[in-house]
Amino acid sequence: MQPTSRIAIAPAERMQTLPAQFFAGLVQKANQRVLEGRDVINLGQGNPDRPTPPHIVAKLQEAAANPLYHKYPPFSGFGFLKEAVAERYREDYGVELDPETEVAILFGGKTGLVEISQCLLNPGDVCLVPDPGYPDYWSGVALAEARLVPMPLLAQNRFLPDYSLLSAADLERAKLMFVNYPNNPTGACAPRSFYEETVAFAERHGVVVASDFAYGAIGFGDSRPVSFLEIPGAKEVGVEFYTMSKTYNMAGWRVGFALGNREVIRLLNLMQDHYYVSLFGAVQAAAAEALTASQDCVRELVSVYASRRRALYEALDRIGWQAEPSEGSFFCWLPVPEGYTSASFADKLLQEADVVVAPGIGFGASGEGYVRLGLLSTEERLVEGVERVGRLGLFR
Repeated sequence: MQPTSRIAIAPAERMQTLPAQFFAGLVQKANQRVLEGRDVINLGQGNPDRPTPPHIVAKLQEAAANPLYHKYPPFSGFGFLKEAVAERYREDYGVELDPETEVAILFGGKTGLVEISQCLLNPGDVCLVPDPGYPDYWSGVALAEARLVPMPLLAQNRFLPDYSLLSAADLERAKLMFVNYPNNPTGACAPRSFYEETVAFAERHGVVVASDFAYGAIGFGDSRPVSFLEIPGAKEVGVEFYTMSKTYNMAGWRVGFALGNREVIRLLNLMQDHYYVSLFGAVQAAAAEALTASQDCVRELVSVYASRRRALYEALDRIGWQAEPSEGSFFCWLPVPEGYTSASFADKLLQEADVVVAPGIGFGASGEGYVRLGLLSTEERLVEGVERVGRLGLFR
C-alpha cells in the first residue's frame, strides 16, 4: 500500500480549536444498533422527514433544463430570489426589505451563522450565545478566534436570556450576539417584548444581533412566531437568518438568507465572494417558486407537526413524563428523571428501549438535565417510542 503522504501534515491551529461534534458518537451508537438488526426509533434527529412539496420539485426540474442556469450565476445570486424572500417577509411579517442591499443569499442558513462571526469578530472579541443553543454558533466564533460568553436559557425565565446577568467586562468586549426563536433545542417562542428589549440592549452596548429564525414558520399558538425584524430599529442593529429547510422541507437544497442591516449584508456578500459563486440557478428558481406560490403546503406542514406534538405529549402524560409543551419548532425539551444525566439517560434509552434522544449537554452546560425529542416521525412511531420508554418504569 502506498503511503498517504511523504510529508508530515500539520493542521493549522484553528483546526484544533473547533468544537467537538458531540452528537457524532450518539449517531455512531444508534447506527450500530441498527446494524445489529434492532428496530431503532430515532427521536433525536433534526432532519425533516417529509418530502419537498411537488410543485417546488417540478420547478427545479423545469429550470434545470434552462441553459441560462448552466452558467455561473451572479456572485450574490439572482435578483428574482432576493425579491421573492422580500415579498414573503412583507406578506408574513409586514417587514419591508430592499432586495439588493438588505438580502443575502446563503448556502443554507448554517453557512451564514458561521460566516457572520468571521465577518465581525476579531481575536479576543466576545460573542454572546444562548445556552443551550445550536452548536454551529460556536464553530464560527472558534474560527474567528473570539470568545464565547453563554447566556443561560432557564425554565424559570421561559427559556429567554436575562441580559442583566452579563458582566460589565463581557459587555465591554461584546460585538455580536445570537438569539434563536422558535428555539432549538427548547421549543420556546419569544414574545414581541423580548425583541424590543433586545433591540434596546443592542443599541445601548453596540452589539450586533444575529437572529436565527430557522423555525419561524412553526409555531403552535394562536399567531405566527414574531420576527426580530418586525421591531422598529431592528435593521439598525442586526440581521435575521432564514432558511428554506424547515418551512418547505428543503433541507438538502441548501438555501438560506440573511436579512436586515445593510453593512452586515455587504460583509456577508463580500465573504461569500471569496468562497462561492452563488447557488445553482435552477435551485434559486425553485426556491423563488416556494416563496411566491401558494403557502398551503406550509400551513399543512405546521398542522402535521401540531398533530404529532399533541400525540406525543398525550403519550408522555400517560407514562408520567411531565413536561411543558413546546411553543414552536419541531422539537420538544423534556426533563430527565432523577438520578440520570442527560447523556446517561440517552444511553439507557438507546440500550434498553432502542429509542434515540439528543442529550441536552450537547447544546451547552445549561442543557444538562434535559433531552431533546424531534417531531420528525409518524404519530405512531412517536407514541411507540414513548411507550417503550414508559415500560422502563422510570416515571412512576
